[in-house]
Amino acid sequence: MSSRLFARAFPAPSTSSAVIPRASTSSLRSRLSPRNTNAVFGASVRWNSAVAEKARTAKFLPDFSLAGKVCLVTGGARGLGQEFCRAFLQSGCTSLAIVDLKEEEAAAAGEELVKQACVDSDMSPEDYSVIGIGCDVSSELSVQQAFRKVMDTYGRIDSVVASAGIVENYTAFDYPFDRIKRLYDINVHGAFFTAREAARNMIPVGGGSITLVSSMSANIVNIPQPQTPYNASKAAVKHMAASLAVEWAKKGVRVNCLAPGYMLTKLTRTILAHDEDLKRTWESLTPMGRMGEPEDLAGAIVFLASDASRFMTGSEIRVDGGYCVI
Repeated sequence: MSSRLFARAFPAPSTSSAVIPRASTSSLRSRLSPRNTNAVFGASVRWNSAVAEKARTAKFLPDFSLAGKVCLVTGGARGLGQEFCRAFLQSGCTSLAIVDLKEEEAAAAGEELVKQACVDSDMSPEDYSVIGIGCDVSSELSVQQAFRKVMDTYGRIDSVVASAGIVENYTAFDYPFDRIKRLYDINVHGAFFTAREAARNMIPVGGGSITLVSSMSANIVNIPQPQTPYNASKAAVKHMAASLAVEWAKKGVRVNCLAPGYMLTKLTRTILAHDEDLKRTWESLTPMGRMGEPEDLAGAIVFLASDASRFMTGSEIRVDGGYCVI
């Protein structure tokens, strides 16, 4: 930008009495009193809790709403997948497919999530259509059948999260081949089958959002536990998301990647209850000094699934407490 254009865009400040005086440090400190007042450019603004509560319930960015959207989550019966389902229902989704290995567990998870969604709400269980679908994501045929059930039920699909995955800890020399193959079949092939079927059904109706759940392990090497195949599988998922994003960008299908850090799921809590040293190690390596709660991912997954991220594809969002920064 030339100096002339720059001057036009940002005219010099006026010297008239309308200029807001620069507050001194002492005056700012006096304004930031325990009575919940904020100093903004020299003006004292009182925090009104009643107004804040009214704004919280009445004002929000509509693009974050999932109302009217059909969503699907693999691995949704437990762990992070279940947290994603909960976040979707809290964000207005009323048509949800929970996909997991055992159909009865997926259905039971759906019933419980609907009950929770109706607490302190004007919604009733009848307002929701949440179905549980049994599916082995490592089988292309099983994934195809799951999507067929979703399409038969809802007629469309708008947002898909590929969350199903496993992790195991063996040294590279000791890792059994059949376990490596199973891990890749679920983590990598399962993500690919899920994304491909999602896109096949999204493109005819104008597109949609696909989120592949990777891990911060796609970017770093975890210590002290050995998990080379897992780390490599998540790196593959990250690059898969970027590659599919480019391939389907002009077809209206967005593909992004969510990369969680260490999260305190029920399973992780059980493991760490018997290994406090490992928990302390993980926390000490995380700049925020703690492990994440599953609900810490809610905002990110809703953002990626909703229209709020409409111009975002091929990207990764890391939610790791700063682990990968250092």
